[in-house]
Amino acid sequence: MSSTSRPPSRKERGPSGAAVAVRAARYGAFVKTEIVRSQRRRKTIAARMVGDTLRVMVPTGLSAEEEEHWATVMADRIALKTRSDHVDLTARAGDIAAAYDLPVPSQIRFSSRQRQRWGSCTPATGTVRISDRLLECPPWVLDYVIVHELAHLLEPNHTDRFWELVDRYALAERARGFLLGFEHAETR
Repeated sequence: MSSTSRPPSRKERGPSGAAVAVRAARYGAFVKTEIVRSQRRRKTIAARMVGDTLRVMVPTGLSAEEEEHWATVMADRIALKTRSDHVDLTARAGDIAAAYDLPVPSQIRFSSRQRQRWGSCTPATGTVRISDRLLECPPWVLDYVIVHELAHLLEPNHTDRFWELVDRYALAERARGFLLGFEHAETR
């Protein structure tokens, strides 16, 4: 089975009588989802947890395939959000900054908008954003990206000094290789 395929959903009936599927979310958990069709909803799709069930509100006119697609997308988003809640980036960045004599960021957070980069940094404000795709990677890869972004707080460009700061992280080269392989797998 490829990394993008999923086991088939198991159908059952929810409390409202709507079909509920138990589907595998990409980020590890199985999520019960209930699709609610709304005639008032025209374009937007929304989701929220109701007890242990993800309720996905969709426009009435969607095909069954579109409903399934959006239910899966929303299940992935909820599972990813739940997983990112378990990683204390502020504490992790503080520990890494202390260990490698790097500045502590004024703010560090996960971003779901970063699809082309692993992280970004604004040296003027000390803000660091980390791609939530890193939640799928081993912790030492996340630590490498944090080291990389914290080094940018001292050296904004990829100069020799910058790479000297980053390469103090013992697994830097290994993490770069892992990320290259990860990117390659995502494009297949």
